[in-house]
Amino acid sequence: MRRPGDRRRWRHVESRNLEGRRLVRLPRHAAVDKDGRLWVATDQGDNWPRTGRADGLFALETAGAARGTPKLFFRVPIGAEMCGPCFTPDGETLFVSVQHPGADGAEAMIGFGRASTFNDPVTRWPDFEDGMPPRPSVMVITKDGGGKIG
Repeated sequence: MRRPGDRRRWRHVESRNLEGRRLVRLPRHAAVDKDGRLWVATDQGDNWPRTGRADGLFALETAGAARGTPKLFFRVPIGAEMCGPCFTPDGETLFVSVQHPGADGAEAMIGFGRASTFNDPVTRWPDFEDGMPPRPSVMVITKDGGGKIG
């Protein structure tokens, strides 16, 4: 929502590789780590079948030869959205939110091809136990042995 007097304009930005294929589709949330890398979380909604990829979290260098090149860091389950990446000040812990796993586009998933329901979900993420429905979750990501993420 624009505030009165705010004259800034936002535009949709996509990252493409040399062949012109989209690398990051529908960025939604972003964070910057202590080294200046841009982390972008995506939300394609039920458009993910057009890319053939679930949403995720991408890290982009902001300087040097790799500037603007996204690297996939974390992929969410089909039908989910990656949200709210947030680093601790020391850069050693990353919090992310996975919203509505299995909710969008299950009908288009090869091998599933039907609506995801409570009794027959496209995924049982994060528990993967029979009888447990998919659940939104906040994930805490750390590096094995400690150290900065990324």
